[in-house]
Amino acid sequence: MLWTEKRRGAVLTKERQPSVWKNANFVILLVSGAVFSIGSKIYELTLPLILYQYTSSAVVMSTMRGIEFLPNLLLAMFIGVLVDRAHKKRWSLWAIFFQVIILFSLFFAIEWGVSSNLLFYVCGFLLMMFSYAYFNARASIVKLSLPNEMLTSANASFNFISTLIGIMGPTITGIILMFSSLHLGLLITAVAFVFVYFVLLMLKTDESVSRSVKEGFWKELKEGWVELYHNKTLWLITITVIFLNSTAGMVDTTVIFYAKDVLKLTDAKLGMLLSFAGVGGLIGSLIVGKVRERWSTGPIIVVTTLLIGLSYTLLVSNIFWVVGIGLLLNGLFTTISSVCIWTYRQESTPQQLIGRISGITGSIFKLGMPFAIFAAGWLSELTHPEYVFLIALVGNIMIFLFCRFSLLWNRE
Repeated sequence: MLWTEKRRGAVLTKERQPSVWKNANFVILLVSGAVFSIGSKIYELTLPLILYQYTSSAVVMSTMRGIEFLPNLLLAMFIGVLVDRAHKKRWSLWAIFFQVIILFSLFFAIEWGVSSNLLFYVCGFLLMMFSYAYFNARASIVKLSLPNEMLTSANASFNFISTLIGIMGPTITGIILMFSSLHLGLLITAVAFVFVYFVLLMLKTDESVSRSVKEGFWKELKEGWVELYHNKTLWLITITVIFLNSTAGMVDTTVIFYAKDVLKLTDAKLGMLLSFAGVGGLIGSLIVGKVRERWSTGPIIVVTTLLIGLSYTLLVSNIFWVVGIGLLLNGLFTTISSVCIWTYRQESTPQQLIGRISGITGSIFKLGMPFAIFAAGWLSELTHPEYVFLIALVGNIMIFLFCRFSLLWNRE
């Protein structure tokens, strides 16, 4: 069926969408990304567990988990400038190479009895920094390697893999705990990343650093900000996501506490409950392409904002299956919204600026999360966790009303 949609002044007419699975670059990116995500999940779980084994301190363990936010918050926009200057494939290979070196170094340091909290913190920070550098470059490579009509399918497939691996989190944790030595997880990750390195060598990209890099770092960063501001739709989406991530962060932080403290769930039932959100995410990844064919990006984001908020009402229940359905719907609508946002960002951004735009928006997206998560913790502690869900509901309704009567409702 013939249909048209506007993309920043251009009209794209499609009679039939080509299969993304026939694109060799996509398959290489998907396979390498899947292995990379599994490896990342292993070391993200292993590092806090090793620290807890050494220190028996929940504070030290949670600090290690908190470090994963810092590179994105502090360095994302600067990494974006460097990605735009660099050859994307080489940049990705170097990012993986440095992670392999860090992982092998940390493994042998533990093997030889050399370890300290500071060593883990520094290595964890560097690993997450190079991981973000890899994902930022991959966003550029995807736009560079695939036609626009394949971007939604590609991003949905990437999200499907990451969601599936997220569901496997408890299983991966159980496997890690069965290791004779926890730090074997670091060695496994290093070997997995070596595999990713050689798979990415097969990637064929026709790229060259065509723009001058003599304009100055800060001037190039300013170019990214100017482009984002002039892209009114993306700028409005970015502001919206700040608040969406804040309410989502409050809920994500509180769900586990609510399940353990109010519902009195065992660890096994908690894992089952959280898997509902993953199943919803998988379903969302499978149908988002059809959703984008029927509706444009702006209305999808506006409507899913309301639906995500309404899903929070089910979390207040004391019935296991009702809470599970709430998490499933939340995962479904969140995935549809997220994939549409990522895809629109790629479609509407010039190739030479995609690294900067990804970095700047990536930093802005998470601006409110630390404060929201901190507030949610205190609310749960001083009052009842149900209030957090209700506040998140009110927040999403307010965001929905703002977006409904903004330019976003009538934009592509």
